[in-house]
Amino acid sequence: MSQTYCVVGGGISGLVAANRLRVAAGPHASITLFDPADRLGGSLRTERIGGQPMDVGAEAFVARRPEVPALLAELGLAGRQIGTTGVRPLIYSQARLHPMPSDTLQGIPTQPSAMRGLVDDATVARIAEERTRPLVWRPGADPSVAELVGDRFGPQVVTRSVEPLLAGVYAGSAATVGVRSALPALAVQLDRGARSVTDAACEALAASPVPRDAPIFGAVDGGYTVLVDELVRRAGAHWLQVGVEAVQQSPQGWDLVDDEGVRHHADAVVLAVPAPRAARLLAEVAPRAADAAGRIAVASTALVALALPGGTPLPQHSGVLVASGERLRAKAITLTTRKWGARGNVELVRLSYGRLGDDLARSVGDEELLSWAALDLHAVFGIHADPVDHHVQRWIDAMPQYGPGHAELIAQLRAGLPPGLAVAGGYLDGIGVPACVAAATRAAASLLTPRVAP
Repeated sequence: MSQTYCVVGGGISGLVAANRLRVAAGPHASITLFDPADRLGGSLRTERIGGQPMDVGAEAFVARRPEVPALLAELGLAGRQIGTTGVRPLIYSQARLHPMPSDTLQGIPTQPSAMRGLVDDATVARIAEERTRPLVWRPGADPSVAELVGDRFGPQVVTRSVEPLLAGVYAGSAATVGVRSALPALAVQLDRGARSVTDAACEALAASPVPRDAPIFGAVDGGYTVLVDELVRRAGAHWLQVGVEAVQQSPQGWDLVDDEGVRHHADAVVLAVPAPRAARLLAEVAPRAADAAGRIAVASTALVALALPGGTPLPQHSGVLVASGERLRAKAITLTTRKWGARGNVELVRLSYGRLGDDLARSVGDEELLSWAALDLHAVFGIHADPVDHHVQRWIDAMPQYGPGHAELIAQLRAGLPPGLAVAGGYLDGIGVPACVAAATRAAASLLTPRVAP
């Protein structure tokens, strides 16, 4: 008898899980995918703006990780992988632009000269003497990034160097993200006995198997829709454009109740939905897992994508990361055309808004966001340019926060799942697309390998 699988959630995690199940279970397995959205892909969403394809959710992946290049090759899409032009980002701090410091580990300095001009002289001196100060570190500790970096280097390194990177990835702050999630290579070296944070950062960079000049980011030519469409085709799942309201255990497996009251049977289920949704669906059948999922905070964001007239005078940089405490509304600006190469006779630009704790993604209208974008572009680059096209995209409760102790929380979540039920998503092992691919692959594998109930 063929197996019956249900996958709840049609983002990259759900699509990869469905594809993995299809490959392992064969063409006769029944795979049903539940997602009420107008299209599959979740936060991988490509729109045509100014006549060009442009990703308005995730736009890149870490090319130094193997998951996405391997997936593209598996799907016959290796030739669609592209890299950046090699230009570097800037940091906007103290109402002006600064070069991104070199020789840092996610913004943590390895030498004081890298920070000169971005931070004041007193902070440069503090960076220089960090190696001489006694370091108290307990192996396995997971303080917030702000706690560790602020103590060792001072608040300016946090707000002007480290936090701009974290805000772009997590839509949070250094105070809400744990060291082991944001800086795993640093934590490894501290656990091994590094005598200072500077030494740990230097040792982490030296220990990396990836050449320093290797490309950091990759993307898909034509946008992520190319990957999404191929995953949909290969998975061969039956897409039901409804949500799931309840997951119930039955003698023969699982029953799912959709938002129209219809029941669906499955031998096994993957929940590839955000943490708050997973917590609600797990509450009845896996309360310990639900409790862990419910403790993961989430942020909402908004993205303004613009097509500016060709020739608009933008710098030859990949974008701008905004330091904390600036009067700018945007937290990051991506100069898409500069980063990935020219596309038609327009300059494509993305401005990101929203952080943990604010409600602007829900409460601020499109026209106001567009007005903010115009003001921010003038403040940063001194330009006034009416866009020839635009798109506003909102991502509600889509950015999970990787707080201190996150790994232990996820271990508790997975340990609380009964056999035949798995989870996937960006709140588990990393926000980026590679981590989502890895978590989805793990989820599918867990359903194909029998295990004993906890």
